[in-house]
Formats: sequence, C-alpha cells, structure tokens
Amino acid sequence: MAKVGVILSGCGVYDGSEIHETVITLLALDRAGAEVVMMAPDMEQAVVNHLTGEAVEGASRNVLEESARIARGEISDIATVKATDLDALFIPGGFGAAKNLCDFAFKGPDCGVQPDVARLIREIVAAKKPLAAVCIAPALVAKVLGEDNLDPQLTIGTDEETAGAVSSMGATHLSCPVKEFVVDRKNKLITSPAYMLAGSIGEAAAGIEKTVKELMKMID
Repeated sequence: MAKVGVILSGCGVYDGSEIHETVITLLALDRAGAEVVMMAPDMEQAVVNHLTGEAVEGASRNVLEESARIARGEISDIATVKATDLDALFIPGGFGAAKNLCDFAFKGPDCGVQPDVARLIREIVAAKKPLAAVCIAPALVAKVLGEDNLDPQLTIGTDEETAGAVSSMGATHLSCPVKEFVVDRKNKLITSPAYMLAGSIGEAAAGIEKTVKELMKMID
C-alpha cells in the first residue's frame, strides 16, 4: 500500500488548511487505496474569525493542534517525518499554506518557508517521489524548488498577479482551468487551482480528484 504524506497547516480556510480541499484529498487518496500520513508543523499561528473574516487580535493557536481537528487526532509533527517514510506527498491549500507553512501571504516572492516543510519537499523531490499541491500551496513549492534552480512547472490557476509572483521565484507558471491540473514530469510535480478558481465544492473536487489520480500513477 502506497504511503502518501499530507501536510496540513491548521484548520479553516482563512488561517489554516482549506477544509473542503483537505477532505476531498483524503477521500480521494483513501478510495485510491493509499495509506495517508498526516502531518503539520508544531508552531504557533495567528487566528482569524471565520464568521467575520477578521483577525482576532492577541489570539494564538498551535498549527499541529488545529490540524489534528481535521486529522481526527491521527497526525504527526512534520519534524519527525522523512521522505523515506513516504511514497508521495500532497499539500492542500488554504491561507494556512501561505501564512503558516510559509509567509507568502505577507511577503510575496520574498517569503520564507517553514524549515521542516522545505526540508521534506526537497527530500521528496531529490528521491524522485511525486509531489502534489493545490490552490495557493504551489507558491511555497515554487519558492523551495526555485531556490534550488529546478525550474518547477506549476499552476495556481489564472490570477495574473499571483502567477507573476510565482514566476519571480524561479518557477514557470502555466495557466490552468479549475477542473484540470498541470504536470511537471521532470520534477514529478502535479498542481491544480482548486479554490483559487473554484466556485463550488464540485469544481474544486474535479481538479483535486484528477490530481490525486495522477499522483498515484506516478508512484513507482
């Protein structure tokens, strides 16, 4: 049974993992016969009120503890996970991917990536194991692989400003409709827009399910 790591970034679209994207991913992986290994960084995060969309001043939560809500408690600190433990890796979107796994939401192309997230991405790519990312998560992949001069080919959809920022980090951005995906066979990378473009959960699911299917095909 293939073991697929899923990196979570909290719980909720505005300050963590996008829950629809994550659950669609987990369901698709389960239906494909994969063993899912969920993980998240053990770090503090700012909090957003999901009813109002506004930041909660002075509030703080732990990314690993918040991610455990989606994982039903079955989750590891990413610091303890290595590429040798996995056959593939998947990163759902949500603002947590751009705020907690990296700080792209605040610094754009000048962002940094959480050290263990960057480490695991590099290990997976170096081991020639497939990596998938959806929604805004390809931005952090672009930062890591762009720094390594690997010229990743990826998509965040069609938003020109975000695509420009991704390209400036050393990636090649390819426009992609919501129900499709982009494959970089050299780096074994699969990306799809999900809620960067999706107007419904069905549209998000169409692209994510195809991405999972392609990811599973790439596993040696």
